[in-house]
Amino acid sequence: MKSGWAEHDAQALVARCAKSGIDHELALRIYTTRLLGRDPALVLHGGGNTSLKTRLRDRFGEEVEILRIKASGAEMAAIEAEGFPAVRLAPLRKLRGLEAIADPDLVAIERANLIDPTAPNPSVEIMLHAFLPHKFIDHTHARAVLRIIDQPDGEERSADAFGGRLAFVPYLMPGFALARKAIDIFERTRPSDGLILSKHGIVTFGENAREAYERMIEMVTLAEDFVERNGKSVAIARRASEITPIAAVAPIVRGACSQKNEKTEGAWRRLVLEFRSRAAVLDFLDRTDLGRVSEAGVATPDHTIRTKNWPLL
Repeated sequence: MKSGWAEHDAQALVARCAKSGIDHELALRIYTTRLLGRDPALVLHGGGNTSLKTRLRDRFGEEVEILRIKASGAEMAAIEAEGFPAVRLAPLRKLRGLEAIADPDLVAIERANLIDPTAPNPSVEIMLHAFLPHKFIDHTHARAVLRIIDQPDGEERSADAFGGRLAFVPYLMPGFALARKAIDIFERTRPSDGLILSKHGIVTFGENAREAYERMIEMVTLAEDFVERNGKSVAIARRASEITPIAAVAPIVRGACSQKNEKTEGAWRRLVLEFRSRAAVLDFLDRTDLGRVSEAGVATPDHTIRTKNWPLL
């Protein structure tokens, strides 16, 4: 993988942003976030986030340390300054003393500490960025990295691929628990370049936008080289001659995934399903060893079904 950094383009964006009152660090954060977001090998399913720690004057004129992090749902490839809500950093870091915190409570604290109360919600992984001390942090779901770490021996493979430059964090769902685990491991091991989040992705950091970005490119390149040296095809695929019509499958899947609404008697929380049938998806589903690789946690090229909570009206 090659770096997409072009100094002329970076400085041109800095100059354009300056006309709107956007400082050069945020401008370069925007620039590298777009570079990451435009490479499909880095942001599978649109996932990933970036951040910047800096200082800003709040509405009372007081200078405070803030975390600017990609907003939840913002598209990295076309992000603008508004896609990086600013959150007071000190209250977030105080949360590390807690053993756990409910998601709604955490979101409420985050929103209460937004510099602009009308800003969009920060990324669900805000606490990971808040707890780590680095000024610039990049997180992607790089395909080559997932091919290494989504294995039963992912930690050993990671050590071989990255030579100890990235600390390995065991799998936890994204959120507060993962952030606490990650900072504990970081402080114990002090990796030079970043973190591996098991079955999830990779984190790199730096003192400026270019350093964090190019570390990401370097680490993903190491992963690509490792896969090329050690990878071997184990797939035995057969293309199904017929696919059951979606109209016949959707009601069954939707019913199986529905949850009873505890607040309203006789009501159910329904889901909206998005079916995908790209060639890569079908190739994976048609594997004769599908059960084995699914149990092993091998990264799939795409999700077959994406679900979204749909409020009951």
